[in-house]
Amino acid sequence: MKQHEYRLLEAISEDDTVTQAGLATQLGIAVGSVNWYIKRLIGRGYLKATRMDRTRLRYNLTPEGMSVFRRNATQYMRDSLKVYHVLRERAKDLVAEIKASGIEEVSLIGEDPELDIFRLTCLEMGLTPNGKSDHAVRYTAGEYSVEGSRD
Repeated sequence: MKQHEYRLLEAISEDDTVTQAGLATQLGIAVGSVNWYIKRLIGRGYLKATRMDRTRLRYNLTPEGMSVFRRNATQYMRDSLKVYHVLRERAKDLVAEIKASGIEEVSLIGEDPELDIFRLTCLEMGLTPNGKSDHAVRYTAGEYSVEGSRD
């Protein structure tokens, strides 16, 4: 299932009276694309459209659509947890290296959510992430890196 299809199912599951224009705005795609995806989802049996009045439709997830939605949400969570565990292991390894070199404090440079994982790992392992150290940790291109001094 394509990301736009999943996001459409998600948006419709939250508000079955949402319009195609509302979906287009919410998802950042053209109304024509929303229409095409909805027809495709109806054709697969994931959605059902019923008339609310002569100009408005209500979209409902079918049992099969709800099943696919749950399955995709579960897979997304599994994938996210795998990424989290990889980052945790990298953070643990780097904190251990930093501590082994005698450094007790590091600055964290940036606002990346991945740095939050590093910050928590520091706290758990007794390294102070205080923003005042001459040793800085950044997260770029999928990796943590240590710099000798703050930029």
